[in-house]
Amino acid sequence: MATYESATSRVSRMLTMVPWLVHRQGIDLSTAAAELGVTEEQVVEDLQVLFLCGLPGHYPDDLIEASWEGGRVFVGNADTIARPLRLGRDEALALIVALRALAATPGLAERDAIDRALAKLEAAAGEGATGAAQVQVALEQPVDDELAGRVRTGLTERRRLHLRYTSASRDETTERDVDPLRVLSVDGRWYLEGWCHRARGVRLFRLDRIEAAEVLDVPATPPQDLPERAVGTGVYRPDPEDQAVTLDLDAGSAWVAEQIPAEEVETRDDGSVRMVLRVADPRWLLRLVLREGGGVRVVEPAALVDAVLESALIALSASVQPETK
Repeated sequence: MATYESATSRVSRMLTMVPWLVHRQGIDLSTAAAELGVTEEQVVEDLQVLFLCGLPGHYPDDLIEASWEGGRVFVGNADTIARPLRLGRDEALALIVALRALAATPGLAERDAIDRALAKLEAAAGEGATGAAQVQVALEQPVDDELAGRVRTGLTERRRLHLRYTSASRDETTERDVDPLRVLSVDGRWYLEGWCHRARGVRLFRLDRIEAAEVLDVPATPPQDLPERAVGTGVYRPDPEDQAVTLDLDAGSAWVAEQIPAEEVETRDDGSVRMVLRVADPRWLLRLVLREGGGVRVVEPAALVDAVLESALIALSASVQPETK
């Protein structure tokens, strides 16, 4: 079955392929396909397109010469694009910063290879790499290398993990078996994404909240075709079955509507906000309401309004010291 490929992706590959082939005249077609990461048929299709490309005018002497008869590839008359692509200053800086952040990944086995690649890139960039020293990528929470190594083993060997995990929102520690899918960093924190057999769904586990991890002698068998979680707007995803809660936010607490996924958001003329969101566990919401000191108010459901009032009274009574005589 043919795989869809965008025109942008194909042009990018062909621009890279031309200088690569020019410096490997007579390379075996199968070897070229393997090195380029495509099929032999795709290489031939690309060469057929290149045969029609060249400088403006499109006379025979203007077009790229491509031949693949006899199973060997020859490319000529391509001097204008024979030089390998060069990174711009901004591109080099971005790669250097990214490699430095990757080298700091806990439990990373390929750190030596990354260090070598980073050294080559910095040497090639020369003075253009000096700006990278001004950029620091800091991850907020430390992660135990031994634990991260077990997580990495589960990922690379596709084996199930047994976790002892503490949930801050529920203030409880649970034991669960997880089929690891990937490790990702969001907002400076490392997470393990995996299929949780206890929850029967995909869950994210903060690495610094994993108290223990054991690699089981059981293959990881997550369901096929699981959608990849988009994390551009954070890691929290409400469940449609969670309880709907309506909040009123003062203008000074309007940031809550920007930071927490909501089903409805209504901004008033005075800057205050009414929002409706889904809440699986109300305990974190109670802490938010108390912390904002009246800037966040629960409108409904009534049971949660009563819970907030009760929590506020308990906090108030604890703060009032009896008068001593």
